[in-house]
Amino acid sequence: MKKNCNTHFQDKRGITIYIAVTITAALILVSFSIINITLKQISLSSAGRDSQAAFYAADSGIECALFWNLRNPTNPGFSAFDPVSPVQNINCNNTPISVSRTGATSTFTMTFAEPYCAIVTVAKVLASTTIESRGYNTCSSAGVRRVERAILVKI
Repeated sequence: MKKNCNTHFQDKRGITIYIAVTITAALILVSFSIINITLKQISLSSAGRDSQAAFYAADSGIECALFWNLRNPTNPGFSAFDPVSPVQNINCNNTPISVSRTGATSTFTMTFAEPYCAIVTVAKVLASTTIESRGYNTCSSAGVRRVERAILVKI
């Protein structure tokens, strides 16, 4: 009995399409997994960058407050945040900064190259001084990716 070659291949014709579809589906699944991991890594590194920027803004606010508290160039020997002296505006990073005072607490806001900023509070009670600086990666309080980092110094 002679078997026809065409009937032999006709029985196996669908297996090629099945293998091609299966391999394509597996490759697409692997591609989507790699893209998902990449997007998560980008989001994580972006959050790290924002956190670092907020920390450096807070650190700059602390440094400015410490300078004007310890080495007031306009009135040497006295703190710029002394509650018994008149309110004095300060200058940090060659930028004039307005200081507001409520009782023994002075507050000022430092704005850096957009969009970074820091809100600094200096509280003087008797011989104790507490400086708190809150740095932000964006000055807009409505920002959905706003990050806040704070530093507290007690002297």
